[in-house]
Amino acid sequence: MGKRDLPYQLFDADNHLYETKEALTKYLPERFRGAIQYVEVNGRTKIAIRNQISEYIPNPTFEVVARPGAMEEYFRNGNPEGKSRREIFGEAMRSIPAFREPAARLALMDELNIHRSLMFPTLASLIEERMSDDPELIHAVIHALNQWLHETWPFNYADRIYTVPVVSLPIVDKAIEELEWVVERGARAILVRPAPVPGLAGSRSFALPEFDPFWRRVIELDVLVAMHSSDSGYAKYASDWEGNRAEMLPFQTNTFRMVNEWRPIQDAVASWVCHGGLLRNPELKIAVIENGASWLPPLLAELADVYKKAPEGFGFQDPVAAIKRSVHVSPFWEEDLGALADLIGVERVLFGSDYPHPEGLAEPARYVDVVKDMPLEHQELIMGGNLARLLSL
Repeated sequence: MGKRDLPYQLFDADNHLYETKEALTKYLPERFRGAIQYVEVNGRTKIAIRNQISEYIPNPTFEVVARPGAMEEYFRNGNPEGKSRREIFGEAMRSIPAFREPAARLALMDELNIHRSLMFPTLASLIEERMSDDPELIHAVIHALNQWLHETWPFNYADRIYTVPVVSLPIVDKAIEELEWVVERGARAILVRPAPVPGLAGSRSFALPEFDPFWRRVIELDVLVAMHSSDSGYAKYASDWEGNRAEMLPFQTNTFRMVNEWRPIQDAVASWVCHGGLLRNPELKIAVIENGASWLPPLLAELADVYKKAPEGFGFQDPVAAIKRSVHVSPFWEEDLGALADLIGVERVLFGSDYPHPEGLAEPARYVDVVKDMPLEHQELIMGGNLARLLSL
């Protein structure tokens, strides 16, 4: 698209890079090397986690990818003809340098009218769930990924691309160590999976007092916590209903899972207040990314009702007020941004395009058209001002 004359600069809260095959393995210690392999299956390269082939990301090399914004029509008008995902995606494309390295991406951002962006990894979304019974392996693989990210996509590139490293929480001391490592190298935001934290004794909420030392360090370092859509492990609940024990496959139609698609983030945000993490650590800054906003109104209504009946369960602190104070949401472009701003305050709404994923916008700047009827000062906040404040820029 051509350059647009905008009255403000765009700061995109949801951009993505595509990892190379070495992203998870280049810095992985020798004793963990066999945990991640790339294998050939009928002429296609697949990723195997601990000798189990995963189809969660069909092409984990990202050499060929769906075109940016391929699903725009699907999200705008639905799918009345019942097309397959392959038909919806249309013709694929080969990855371009801008998907793989920051200098080329910066040039593309200029073409796309994006001044600054948060840059999230893509392959990282499958790691933790497939290693949930081995916390040490999780920490090793996450650190190896972060080392590769720092080398290939620095956490601060030209003060315009802010790559978001992953921090996993199973072993709190290791999580704090990883947090400090990435912040020392320029990270301003971290990606924490919106899911129960795995552990040898079973999973538990990240908002329990056990994790307070980590969250206090996050606050001290002034870091934004991004809870980006991922494999949160909820496929097992669908499997209990359907008897299908296969892994979660986000690019295949499953109506039951679609009905419950946003349950993981709804539970994650509920956990922040029901288990007290936000009530004990009110200075936390949390951004919910690539989860839309449709789950939020019913959650706040339910929490208000529970607080009315059991205020002691929240230490007599209003959970709805706590969420509105600390949680920021990046809605999908097809949602009602005005209604969301009315619900949680315009200061809590973030522009995110999901570029270059097929679910996002092919031309991120067209998000401006979604907010064009809002007051200019509100547009400025949503399209970049809020995120700049959260990152202390």
